[in-house]
Amino acid sequence: MSKRIVCLRHGQTLWNVEQRFQGHSDIPLDETGIAQAARAASLLASLRPTLIVSSDLQRANDTALALARVVGLDVSVDKDLRERGGGEWEGLTRDEIAARWPEEYVAWEAPGGEPVADVATRVAGAMRRWAAKLDDDGLLVVASHGAALRLGICELLGLPESLWPALGGLGNCSWSVLQEGRRGWRLLEHNAGTLPEPVRSDDRPEAEA
Repeated sequence: MSKRIVCLRHGQTLWNVEQRFQGHSDIPLDETGIAQAARAASLLASLRPTLIVSSDLQRANDTALALARVVGLDVSVDKDLRERGGGEWEGLTRDEIAARWPEEYVAWEAPGGEPVADVATRVAGAMRRWAAKLDDDGLLVVASHGAALRLGICELLGLPESLWPALGGLGNCSWSVLQEGRRGWRLLEHNAGTLPEPVRSDDRPEAEA
């Protein structure tokens, strides 16, 4: 008997399709994203979640609510599960970012944006706090964002920052599964729920390949 965390990325938004950096911008799910959330809910309900928490941004919260309606749970909201802040890049496309900030684009460090280490610390901290509320066999679903979840998972696994790029990105309404063991958390599944397809996210490009 051990605790598990399902890290669920939100459904598609118009800005995902347009490859715009969303960050803290509160962009809603589009029609495809709503359908993705419903499909993910029907699958994840079979895991019998015992606790659901989401980012305060509506694209993640609405994804969580789709699952909550199926399993009869409430959704708690935690601002620490927000996406990485994009500073001056928010609302801009990948091409616009690359043209205006070629050096920063290569490093994927937005002017005025949030450092990856800070994101990893806050997201992993939130996941630990909520997991601590679980019974020994409980299942926590965390509805959040592509870069935020990938970085939080890396921190929760204890990976050194130099290895963080080795973990690929999460597609819309795909998920990763973590399980607590005697020596800490381990990754059971990553980017599950869909066949391999392009990932459109605020994450750095190599995490999406």
